[in-house]
Amino acid sequence: MFEVPTSLSPSRVEQFTSCPLAFRFSSIEKLPEAPGIHTTRGSLVHRALELAYTRPAAERTPDVFRRALATARAEYRDLPDFTGLRLTDEAIAAFDAACDRLVENYLRMEDPRAIHPIGLELRLSARVGTLELRGIIDRLELRDGGLVVTDYKTGRAPSINWEQRRLAGVHFYSFLCEQVLGRRPVAIRLLYLSSGETIEAIPSDQSTRFITTRTTAVWRAVERACETGDFRPRPGALCESCSFRQWCPAFGGDPTLAAAEALALHESSLVTA
Repeated sequence: MFEVPTSLSPSRVEQFTSCPLAFRFSSIEKLPEAPGIHTTRGSLVHRALELAYTRPAAERTPDVFRRALATARAEYRDLPDFTGLRLTDEAIAAFDAACDRLVENYLRMEDPRAIHPIGLELRLSARVGTLELRGIIDRLELRDGGLVVTDYKTGRAPSINWEQRRLAGVHFYSFLCEQVLGRRPVAIRLLYLSSGETIEAIPSDQSTRFITTRTTAVWRAVERACETGDFRPRPGALCESCSFRQWCPAFGGDPTLAAAEALALHESSLVTA
C-alpha cells in the first residue's frame, strides 16, 4: 500500500518506535513539519559549535565560541526554521538567552583546546543487506589514538530508565564508524548542554549486535506497516508538539487527508520545477 523507504537513521528509528503514524507522515508521505523552538535552538547551537571547532585548537577560546554563536544566529535569522516560529521581540530575546546559556554551559564541560576533531557534522552510511543505515555525527575525535563519538544534546538529560534508549543513537553512530572506517570507537558520549551532564559508554560486540538486531526488527516492522497500511498512532508526551496532529485519528483527524495534501505538494513541486 505504501512504498517502503530505502534507508533508516537513528532519528527515524526513534520516530517509528515512538509513533508509527508520525513516521508514515514524515518519512513516507514526506509531509512538511512545522519548525519547533526546541529543534531550531538545538540546530543553531550545533552550528555554533561546529563553526568554533573549525578553528585551530589554540584559538578555541570562549570568545571564539561566542562569536561563532553570533555568526550562527545571523545565519538562522532569515531561515524558515527561525522565521516560521513567528516569535515576538520578547520571545526572540528569550530564545537568544537560552542559546547563550547552552554555549556557556558547554564551555564549562570540557576544554575545547584539548579536543582533536577529525570530523564535524560527519555524514556516514553503510549497508546492512538491502537497507542503508545513515547518520550525522556531531563530532568525531581522536583520544589517545582511538575514535570517540560525541553527540550534543540541547534538551534535558534523560532519567535513568531512558538513558540506555538515548545511548542507542550514539551506539548506532559507533556501528557506522566500524562499518565505514573499519574501527570501532573507544567511547561514545552524550553531552547534555542544558544540565552540564556527560554520559559516556564503551561500545562492545554486544552493543553492535543490539544495533543490528534492533534496526532489523524495526525495518521489518516498517515493511509490514507499508504492506498493510497499518501505521497506528501512539499518543504520548510528543503529541503536543507534533506537526501532524490535525490528521491523527487519536485526535479526531483523518489520515487520508494528509495523503491528499502530500499529493498536492508533490504536484506543486513538479509544476515549480
